[in-house]
Amino acid sequence: MEVKVINKSKNKLPEYVTSGSAGCDLMADFSNVDTIIANNAFITRTEDGSIQHITIRPGGRALIPTNLFTSIPEGYEVQVRSRSGLALKHGIFVLNSPGTIEADYRNGWGVISANSGPEHIELKQGDRIAQAVLNKIEQI
Repeated sequence: MEVKVINKSKNKLPEYVTSGSAGCDLMADFSNVDTIIANNAFITRTEDGSIQHITIRPGGRALIPTNLFTSIPEGYEVQVRSRSGLALKHGIFVLNSPGTIEADYRNGWGVISANSGPEHIELKQGDRIAQAVLNKIEQI
């Protein structure tokens, strides 16, 4: 199935790692972002003021931008899910998992990431932060 993706990030397009993968990895992108919505997290900036990385404290959360924009076919959705390795190793998960991106949504994708672990977790440009899975939907 063809899905139109506009990539305004510094990252490559999401891809499936293997032929049997259900989801493709989404990556953090801070290149075209001035602000990030965060609670109990802090942002580190470079000398020119651009975002270098975000650190989510234990119990904190932040909306991490991907700078991906899509046109999903009617009758489908994209579910945004946690990456199991990130959740297991660091306690980082998608807070509203699965997040839903609907067919008529045209804004940039963001991932609501939360830290359930005991340590501060730093998310940098290009870090794989979630998975996207395309699903057929039926309305009732």
